[in-house]
Amino acid sequence: MSRIIAGAAGGLPLLSVPGTATRPTTDRVKEALFSRLDAYEVIADARVLDLFSGSGSLGVESASRGAKIVDLVESADKAAAVSRSNADLVNKTLKQQTVRVHHLKVETYLDRVTSEDQWDLVLMDPPYPVENESLTTILATLVPHLAKGAVVVLERSSRSQEPDWPAGLERFAEKKYGETRLWFAEPTAARL
Repeated sequence: MSRIIAGAAGGLPLLSVPGTATRPTTDRVKEALFSRLDAYEVIADARVLDLFSGSGSLGVESASRGAKIVDLVESADKAAAVSRSNADLVNKTLKQQTVRVHHLKVETYLDRVTSEDQWDLVLMDPPYPVENESLTTILATLVPHLAKGAVVVLERSSRSQEPDWPAGLERFAEKKYGETRLWFAEPTAARL
């Protein structure tokens, strides 16, 4: 069973998506990821976008650790329902509406954002079959919506090739945890 690791809702158990269509981030990887994000000082008061959110565990962890607004985007019906349940549970625990769920394809959601929409932290855990070309397109769409000092985290299989980073976004770190690899990227100075 997954849980929120730390923050105001620390220890709260989370629902998981039934079946095998999603691949939840393990608590070990989640703990390591958020330790790094805490060190980057990117979570407190952040506007967070969790794309391909699955159960929403990464986004609600951000909310528990002090993010101001968290948007979970998930297109699969069962996963979006679990995201909504976990968001409701965390919002109730935090006594504020921090987490919002968008039951849409990632591309549709990004097509609808306005020029005012800016994120400090973007978490992406796409299904492994999502092709590198699609990821590059999604990443390129994000670039104009990244705040100064933003961090983008992409989670993939450790066997996946590194994505082609679009203009305006560059990788600054990566870390492998067993079968999982995390890439960390930031807006380039020229973009800001």
